[in-house]
Amino acid sequence: MDTGLLGRTALVGGSTSGLGLAVGRALAAEGADVVLSGRRGDTAATEAARLPSAIGVEVDLTTADGAENLVDSAASRFGPVEVLVLGGGGPKPGAAIAATVDDIATAVNDLLLAQVRLVSLVLPGMRERGWGRIVGIGSSGVQQPLDNLVLSNMARSALAAYLKTLAAEVAGDGVTVNMVLPGRIDTERVASLDQAAAQRQGLDVGEVRQRSRALIPTGRYGTPEEFAAVVVFLCSNAASYVTGEQIRCDGGLVRSF
Repeated sequence: MDTGLLGRTALVGGSTSGLGLAVGRALAAEGADVVLSGRRGDTAATEAARLPSAIGVEVDLTTADGAENLVDSAASRFGPVEVLVLGGGGPKPGAAIAATVDDIATAVNDLLLAQVRLVSLVLPGMRERGWGRIVGIGSSGVQQPLDNLVLSNMARSALAAYLKTLAAEVAGDGVTVNMVLPGRIDTERVASLDQAAAQRQGLDVGEVRQRSRALIPTGRYGTPEEFAAVVVFLCSNAASYVTGEQIRCDGGLVRSF
């Protein structure tokens, strides 16, 4: 399949590790000019150097000028952003009963406001050119809230509502807006959550992972590469009639259809 991504400028948020990095690598494999980004500038630069056409940018998207500096860096190196993948690290685990207003405000700033800032900077150009792809990296918790992850459940659900509303507003301009919801993907983030669950429950981490696998119809955790393939499809020309959708990549974990 010709994805039509050759020479497209693709900016991936939170892409120094995990799902974001896997997406950046997959887009680069399709010929896109990729901008990796994150707070670990050295890591972003190192990973970018391994790709055919990429740069790594150190950025904190929670700051007032972080998003603008990142978009400017992308444009000055490759041209206007045509593909935007919204991603970032997840907030700390915690129960709803223990969540504070400050905790919630931080999660919303990191997982919603920072993403909206990026969209607001690149969307006008996408609409003017008549082509654009925006994909949010979410969580299965958007559709089926996850235990002890109230901050992620709340903030990512808010982002989903924003993206769904936006999708209808810009569909006629050739810009698609979608969200991919990972389940248990084998990343450092999931490993840390498994470790936290083991400590909280007084179990060995291997037992926690075994119990998680038992809830997944495929019987295993997914790979970052499997997740990235779904994102690449949504960024491609082949998905030009797919917008306003949430697509799960979770091995069947969420039992609703």
